Order: sequence, then structure tokens, then C-alpha cells
Amino acid sequence: LLSECFRFKIIIIMSNLFVRRAGVLVAGGSIYAGTVFLAYQYFMLNNDDHDHQHHQHLSSENTTQFSYVFNPERNEQYTRIASEYDSKIQRDETYMGINVLRRALLYFHAKGTILELAAGTGRNLQYYPNNVDRVILSDSSDKMLDQARSKMLKMKNRERFAVLQADASKLDLPDNSFDCVVDTFGLCSFDDPVVVLAEMARVCKPDGKILLLEHGRSNTWGSITKYLDKHAERHAKNWGCVWNRDLDAILKKAPLKLNTVDTWHFGTTYYVVCSPDQQKLNDMSP
Repeated sequence: LLSECFRFKIIIIMSNLFVRRAGVLVAGGSIYAGTVFLAYQYFMLNNDDHDHQHHQHLSSENTTQFSYVFNPERNEQYTRIASEYDSKIQRDETYMGINVLRRALLYFHAKGTILELAAGTGRNLQYYPNNVDRVILSDSSDKMLDQARSKMLKMKNRERFAVLQADASKLDLPDNSFDCVVDTFGLCSFDDPVVVLAEMARVCKPDGKILLLEHGRSNTWGSITKYLDKHAERHAKNWGCVWNRDLDAILKKAPLKLNTVDTWHFGTTYYVVCSPDQQKLNDMSP
């Protein structure tokens, strides 16, 4: 009888702990969702208005059917804003937890010899784990890479890093040459992201990893996608970024084997771990 009473007390205690923990989780989840929502709205409004005072309104441009989204010269904006790029987005990334996602992606998956495309100002530099052998930061903008070089000079392990100015769609690099290929928030800037992903698969070793942290349209929150679509032209004009691309469709077309696909920020941020799909890559080859 004493044994049964003791067991019953344990069950009651565990039940109370579960209820309390559930309450904490629900409350914490609500606070998190609210915080992310407010941060997301701030991110949208702040980025969307960047440098707007220096440009004409799009209404006059739309009369000539000009589109920044489809203009290949929009990427020149990265060169123009390189010196202020980090200061403009740092607060937004902090509010949205982007730095945490960068750190997690590289800490858990980056290894060996690494190629990073669309490396820009080197925002991932501080997140590469100590056990990686070599990291080559590649970007098409020399001004953005200048910012990355400045950061590398201040690092204790700077000999592990190098920069390469290159067109990500036409890499002058041999097949199967990297243990890991990384791209964070770069698919929005390429003219043809599927071609770039194919290049990533080509230069990655068959047993290597391709790591992606990207943003695009939400397939779960229609109101957010409508916002992205509505302001895509102005955002592409100010930032060189097409922020409403369909990442699900892009990933499906690319020669990749998807191992992990997680979404954040109401389905607009994609955390992807994948590997080359050699058969699909061969089928895509001319």
C-alpha cells in the first residue's frame, strides 16, 4: 500500500511538472512568435526603404516596363553599398536570429576544404569551426571582398582563409574538389540560381555537403508573400536582391539530394543541408 501511495505521488508530481513545463513552453513560444513577427515587420520596412530617398519612384519606371528584378545589372548595387552593407543589416540579422542560424549551419556541418559562394563581406567568417582546413570566399564583387579581406586580417587563424573573385555560374574550378560548398543568402542575387546550384554540386565531392541558408517567398503565409511580391521591385533596386523567389521550386530543379530542409520566419528563411545528385547533374550537363 505504501508502495502504491508513493507511486501515485510520483505520478502527481510528474504530472504537475509536465503541466508547468507545457505552460512555460506555450508562453515562451508565444513570446518568440511575437518577437519574430515584430522583428520581421521591422526588417521588411527598414530594408525596403533603404536609400529610397536617392532614387525616383518606380511608377515612372513601370511605364517603360523596366524591371530591377530581371535586370542583370542589379548586382552592381552590392559594389555601391559594400562599405555600409554590414552596418545596415547587422541589427536586422540580430533581431531575427540569423547569426544563430549561420553559426549552427557551419558548426554542425562545415568540414574539410570549403568553398563559399556569394561570400560578400565575409559575414560567416567568425562562425567557421576550428576543425575546418581551408575556406575560400568567393564573390563577384571585389568591393564586397575587400570588406572580407579587412576582417580576415584581424583573425588569428587568417591563414586558413582566402578570397576569389569569380562568377558563381561559371566557376573555373575542377570537379569534385571541395568537401563542403556554402551559400548564405546568395540565391536571391544570382540571375539563374539553379545554374549556380548545379555548379555547387559539380565542384563538391560526391560524399560532401552543400549548405544553404536562404530567403524567399513563404508557401505557408500568403500575406507575407503578397508583401514580398508587392515590394520586390524596390527591394531589388535598393539591395540587388530578389527576395520573393520560390525556393521550393528552385531546390526541386537543382541537382541536389535534400537531407535537411527547415524553415524559419514564417517560411521565408530556409536552412538546408544537402549533397550532390550525380545522376541529375549528369542529365543537366550539355
